[in-house]
Amino acid sequence: MDFFVLVIKSIGSLFALFIFTNALGKKQINQLNMFDYVIGISIGNVVAEMTVNKEVVFIDGVIVMGMYSLISIFISFLTTKSIILRRIISGTPTIIIENGKIIENALKKSKLDINELLEEARIDGYFDISEIEYAIMEANGKISFLPKSKYKAVTPNDLKIKTNYKGVCTNVIIDGKIMENNLKSINKDRKWLIKRLSNLNYKNIENLLLVTCDTNEKIVVFEKNNIGNKYGHFE
Repeated sequence: MDFFVLVIKSIGSLFALFIFTNALGKKQINQLNMFDYVIGISIGNVVAEMTVNKEVVFIDGVIVMGMYSLISIFISFLTTKSIILRRIISGTPTIIIENGKIIENALKKSKLDINELLEEARIDGYFDISEIEYAIMEANGKISFLPKSKYKAVTPNDLKIKTNYKGVCTNVIIDGKIMENNLKSINKDRKWLIKRLSNLNYKNIENLLLVTCDTNEKIVVFEKNNIGNKYGHFE
């Protein structure tokens, strides 16, 4: 009986956690401010207690989770209205490298050492820190790097090259299934897709792992079972 109750409480607590987490928004872990992080830990502790602690009434745990979520939503609302409160709750960016020079006091303030800074730079693709003009630790703890102008990648705009518009690719087939709603979003239908795939010698849709279509009607096909990848362009 105890095992059955534990299973029910586990499923119930996870379901409640999913609902409240969804209500809090879709921020990633590295986008959470300190307050959100504390709220997340608190809700996690409540879930653990309401699952394994027999003395905790399930509905009481749900109420506490709801209160934490409402507090978080209320604070988020306030921070959108007040710059001062936003700075207190979310924090402010800190300049770590300025004009190519490492600011030692800023490192200490950010609780970073030089090795951690070098590691973050390498993760971002900078293996030579002398190539960096500015480095800023954002309020969420992520470091943004701005390279010196001579180390910036050349873009078509720099070379005055005209480029064609390229929008977002749409997934029209996923795991052998046609995405009807995605097709509608690009003003196409199943008949159009099947005909185009047939022209590319793809007869069996179930053998296709992924098919994408861009704004120029360029189709990219990925077959299942490592059969191979083929590309087609619809005129």
